[in-house]
Amino acid sequence: MKSRNRFRGLALCLLTTMLLTGCGASESYSTASTDMAAEESYKGAIAYGTESYYGKDNGMSLEESAGSTDITSAEGGTESPNAAATNRKLIKTVDMSVETKEFESLMTTLEARVKELGGYIEILDTYNGSAYSGYRSSRDASITLRIPQDRLEEFLKSVSDICNVVRRSDSVEDVTLTYVDMQSHRDALKTEQSRLLELMEQAESLEDILTIEERLTNIRYQLESMESRLRTMDNQVDYSTVYLSVSEVKELTPVEEKTTGERIVEGFVDSLKDVRDDAVDFFVWFVINLPHLVIWTIVIAVIVLIIRKIRRKRKAKKEAAQKELEQKQAAQREAVQRELAEREVAQNEVEKKE
Repeated sequence: MKSRNRFRGLALCLLTTMLLTGCGASESYSTASTDMAAEESYKGAIAYGTESYYGKDNGMSLEESAGSTDITSAEGGTESPNAAATNRKLIKTVDMSVETKEFESLMTTLEARVKELGGYIEILDTYNGSAYSGYRSSRDASITLRIPQDRLEEFLKSVSDICNVVRRSDSVEDVTLTYVDMQSHRDALKTEQSRLLELMEQAESLEDILTIEERLTNIRYQLESMESRLRTMDNQVDYSTVYLSVSEVKELTPVEEKTTGERIVEGFVDSLKDVRDDAVDFFVWFVINLPHLVIWTIVIAVIVLIIRKIRRKRKAKKEAAQKELEQKQAAQREAVQRELAEREVAQNEVEKKE
């Protein structure tokens, strides 16, 4: 009975330590299962006389026993607030839009430079012009790069040297507090895991063993999730993210503001270039589509000839019918004239006889 009370006392001490250390970590990482387990274990410990074990036998109160527990970090020591302040966790992100006249050369240089600095290309999306156009249109690329944080400025300077930067946007996210909070919660979970393993060795009943194993499984799952999140955050801190949009142009966008006269001259020259480009594009389009134009010309010519032939036949039929009608009308007039003449002759003969 005394050993059982001793085991219950150790369980209460462990859960009280868990409750106190959990208050130091972020409230967002606290779980309802820990609070319920602590409450149930506290009630069970009171029922088995744990208070007598800690209060009388050891001459030490429950609060003193819980307060004597010291939680250290996973590295084997405590981290002071000043040290955490100097070693800040910063996630840097850069968004850039650049122009170039030599698209292929720029892409090759960028890839080589990224490898040289110890980074890597995370996403590469290249557009090489429309496959349905008769000539090559402008090419562009959308790249997501991961560059070591200590080499970021060196890489950005290299990009500015080899191409024309049109737009740049920098952002820095300070995740120091979140990172430290996650570390504290991880360390608390490791401490609780160690205590539970000690209790597992002293457990006597099957019910206690199953309860401890269930809690250990939950803690291991939380630890794995926490370690994964910490590794992800470390990667984001160690490797800055650069979103690079590359466009191929014929003329680079000027960086400096120009005077009114320069703008007028440049605009006039650009208009002449546009006319020249339109003429060249039309000539290229005409040559490329010449087979189609010849075929359609032949088809249209045949259709026109057929239509003309049909119209001629209709016109000939109409003229023949008109001529036949005129002949009939002429024959009728002649018949009428003959009849009138015959009547006039007959009337003259009647008048002579009279």
